[in-house]
Amino acid sequence: MNTSLTYRKATENDLDYLLDLRMKTMVPHYAEANLPTDHDTTLKRVLHEFEKANIILLDNEPVGLLKIKKTNSETEVLQLQIDPSQQGKGLGRLILTDILEEASLVKNIVSLSVLKTNKAQHLYSSLGFKIVSEDEHSYFMEFSPI
Repeated sequence: MNTSLTYRKATENDLDYLLDLRMKTMVPHYAEANLPTDHDTTLKRVLHEFEKANIILLDNEPVGLLKIKKTNSETEVLQLQIDPSQQGKGLGRLILTDILEEASLVKNIVSLSVLKTNKAQHLYSSLGFKIVSEDEHSYFMEFSPI
């Protein structure tokens, strides 16, 4: 796939886009898991660690969100959402592959969580993520570069 993916820091001007994106990408999974899907809960999740939010751009057009937290020993993918109109084109795999390659260079573990109702868990498993724990609604997964 010939893609020009870039990122830019999210700003308050992106809140409407991010709220709409979250409604399209996550509310169906939350509803299936019987978790809250109201506006305030959704907005709270958008604003969670907002300083780590990056808009994913494809040919300079917004197609998703990546929230990522990096420390000396771990890279945590807090949120990765691709607009449904762009899903199935390999963008999530491309983004995660880049994250895994960068983390492997510094020997960081990469962690994320995924709702049990979200089919993205299959993508994560195919990239080498392993389930390390779970709760009622989510799997907690890690990729170890070692």
